[in-house]
Order: sequence, then structure tokens, then C-alpha cells
Amino acid sequence: MNHRREILQWGLASGGALALEAMSASEAFAYERSAFEAKTWSDALKVLGASLPTESKDVQLNAPDIAENGAVVPLSASCALPGVKRIVFLVEKNPTPLCSVFNVSEDILANFSMRTKMGQTSNVYAVAVFADGRALMAKKEIKVTLGGCGG
Repeated sequence: MNHRREILQWGLASGGALALEAMSASEAFAYERSAFEAKTWSDALKVLGASLPTESKDVQLNAPDIAENGAVVPLSASCALPGVKRIVFLVEKNPTPLCSVFNVSEDILANFSMRTKMGQTSNVYAVAVFADGRALMAKKEIKVTLGGCGG
């Protein structure tokens, strides 16, 4: 009997946490919606409050030279400089270039990995955005042999 109560309590707590997470995700999408709908990578950055980025060795972008399947392209980026507020991933030639926005607090490292879709060979950008709107970036051209955005 006691075991069933523990399982029920755990289940209710987990369900509540998942509902809260889903609500947070939908709120985050609504907040960034116009950035995700932007048709150019520079417009997406403007909506996010970032200036046009300058290339910097302080931002590290790890990505394959060739993506054999554009539907699943692994990307990772990091920036060890203090004051980073966001890490942003963009694919220049995608219909909507903004792939993801990771908000950074002082409690976590600015180091993120993800997978994205690419419809064709394109430059990929990892942008570190600072609180003052300044932005630093790394870019890499990834050759896609099999498109992932319906191609």
C-alpha cells in the first residue's frame, strides 16, 4: 500500500513537471516567434536584439564538413567569455535560418549541442550574444549531399 502511494506521488509530481515544461516551451516559442519566422539570418538576430556579429576565435563551432543526410546535422558551439546571454544557431540558406536560441545564465557554461535540418550546402553560424547586444560568431560551410528540408 505504501509503495503504491509513493508511485502515485512520483507520477503526479512528474506529470506536473512535464506540464510546466510544456508551458514554458510554448511561452518561449511565442516570445521568439518573429525571430524564428525571419527570412534572413541578420533579420533573426535583429529581432533577438543582437547587432551584426563579428567573427571571433572566442566562439567555437563544431560541425561536420560534409553532412551525408541534411535531415540530421549535428552542431555544437561554445564561448568561454564572460557575459554571454545567448548562443544562437543559424543556417543561412534554410527557408527560416534561425535553428535555435539557447539562453545562458551565469550558472551554466555557454556550451550547447543540437541537431538541425539543412536543405542544401550552406554557411552555418554560431553566434554568442552578450547583454549589451554585441555579438561574436563562428561560421562554417557544411556541404549537404542529401537535403533535409524536403529536398
